[in-house]
Amino acid sequence: MSGTLNKVMLIGHLGDEVKMHYFEGGGCVGRFPLATNETYTSKQTNERVTNTEWHNIVVRNKGAEICEKYLSKGDKVYVEGRLKTRKWQDESGNERYSTEIQCTDFTFLSTKKESEGNASNAAAPAAQKPVAKPQTAPQPIKEEEDDLPF
Repeated sequence: MSGTLNKVMLIGHLGDEVKMHYFEGGGCVGRFPLATNETYTSKQTNERVTNTEWHNIVVRNKGAEICEKYLSKGDKVYVEGRLKTRKWQDESGNERYSTEIQCTDFTFLSTKKESEGNASNAAAPAAQKPVAKPQTAPQPIKEEEDDLPF
């Protein structure tokens, strides 16, 4: 393979609200932290251990406005993008680095309200219609059923 690839795919929960920054030319940037979890059982103690990794997500322009409108802390979202490392100086003049995910695509998976509602109403029958959330990723095309025996 002669080329290179810089691609990130994450499914996680928002750690805070989307913070927006608007520019003079009309563009904007939205930033939010995304938490992903890894859970395993420790062989020494036989206890379940959960490690949380935090990712800095950056969304631009129309995508940022959509995220600000529909996402809030605790919501579950799929994010696709690429890694970008920025270099900057802090107040004392030290060089600092931060790695971000430059988001190119996202899909809303659930809201915090839906997650809480599902947990509290797990025993109740689902008589309510689910609220449709806008999605930027195309939906897969459903194949027709065949009468083939294999």
